[in-house]
Amino acid sequence: MHDLLQPVSLDGAHARLVPLSPTHAQDLADAARDGELWRLWYTSVPHPDRMAAEIERRLGLHAKGTMLPFTVLDATGTPAGMTTFMNIDATHRRVEIGSTWYARRVQRTPLNTECKLMLLGHAFDTLDCIAVEFRTHFMNQQSRRAIERLGARLDGILRSHQRSADGTLRDTCVYSIVQAEWPTVRSHLRWQLDKPRDVS
Repeated sequence: MHDLLQPVSLDGAHARLVPLSPTHAQDLADAARDGELWRLWYTSVPHPDRMAAEIERRLGLHAKGTMLPFTVLDATGTPAGMTTFMNIDATHRRVEIGSTWYARRVQRTPLNTECKLMLLGHAFDTLDCIAVEFRTHFMNQQSRRAIERLGARLDGILRSHQRSADGTLRDTCVYSIVQAEWPTVRSHLRWQLDKPRDVS
């Protein structure tokens, strides 16, 4: 059975996922500056000046066995964001896809859909996961819509789940895709990639 923590590269037409590395720090800082993503109060995008520390934190969680972090490369091979398998449960073969952010220049492009297709395919087809979770802030409507477009279903809302950096309490929406749903979700994501896109 495949190791859920084994670093791997996943290749697509619009994006490539590669193991996160300290060498990506400057390019990822530049990506975060595109749209000043850290200013969104309901997200946890690292400030460009703290990107190296965030990479170190994620690699530390990998060493502890709870996270598999990736750098997201765009079609030109330029770092455009980060994503992870997190809260890894190797015993029950469950992972959460999270701690994801993208530079503004690649938002509303096929990149996110393809990244999710590659991550879900790796989780279900290679790692034999029984379920994949997604979690987001109740107030992050853009993220919630994106998760729902994947075909994930809302499991519930964890009220006052966490305290945010600004001191407010976060209600967390928990979504999941289970193994039996994956073939339908996979067909849906492939259709989304193939259909003409409205980028207005």
